[in-house]
Amino acid sequence: MSGLPAPIPADDLTRPLTVARPETDETLPHLAVVGGTYTILVSGAQTQGRYTLIDMLTLPGGGPPPHRHDFEELFMVLEGEIELTFRDQVLTARAGETVNIPANAPHSFKNVSARPARLLCLCSPAGQEEFFEQVGLPVPTRTSPAPEQSAEQRAQAIQKALALAATYRSEFIRPPSTGAP
Repeated sequence: MSGLPAPIPADDLTRPLTVARPETDETLPHLAVVGGTYTILVSGAQTQGRYTLIDMLTLPGGGPPPHRHDFEELFMVLEGEIELTFRDQVLTARAGETVNIPANAPHSFKNVSARPARLLCLCSPAGQEEFFEQVGLPVPTRTSPAPEQSAEQRAQAIQKALALAATYRSEFIRPPSTGAP
């Protein structure tokens, strides 16, 4: 071999352009997850599994418990701020900042402010959106609150998340509380 890079493959004309309009596109899934509403903007099905892009509206007090997974996760804070725990380090990420979580690293985030935070979350490779579709509760819009649930319904949602985590290459370091799904 001459050491030259392989040629770029031909354009796959079967793959369409994806345009996500989270405020107006009624086909986008909006899911109540861990104290917020997550909107799947671009799914793994649309990127041949390369990545997924999720719009996360995280209400005050919302965010996932400590966990880790074998895929990269990048957060771009669009509005507000979140408190992020990465391994044993705690930091605040504010609007305009971007944070990359390396695969397999323990982490969590929480909105500790008094107003909602909005993040874009990119996961590579894709798959996390499928987990959220399994454990989240569908809501009508990007800003819809989670439906009310009984303590039993919340406990069932937590058990479902714990049971599905390994299937989606994730593990909880501390199980979710009986708060929002």
